[in-house]
Amino acid sequence: MEKTVKILNESGLHARPASVFVKTASQFKSDIKIKFNGNILNAKSIMNLMSLGLKKDDEIKLIIDGPDAEEAMEALVKLIESKFNEA
Repeated sequence: MEKTVKILNESGLHARPASVFVKTASQFKSDIKIKFNGNILNAKSIMNLMSLGLKKDDEIKLIIDGPDAEEAMEALVKLIESKFNEA
């Protein structure tokens, strides 16, 4: 399953929100990838996430495939939409 979401956090996906994102993604068995600017990277890797240099208002595509894809998508979209305030 795929969904495009916009980064709403004022400071983008810097170290703290990136680590929260990776920690959340890693709780799921599904394969979780992020597509941005033609790159598709493993969303469970902090180095991959940081290498994207995501800023506020950047749009990313979450690509999730696996047994708990729906739950993973819901959790990650909620995290991004909350600007990481719930973390």
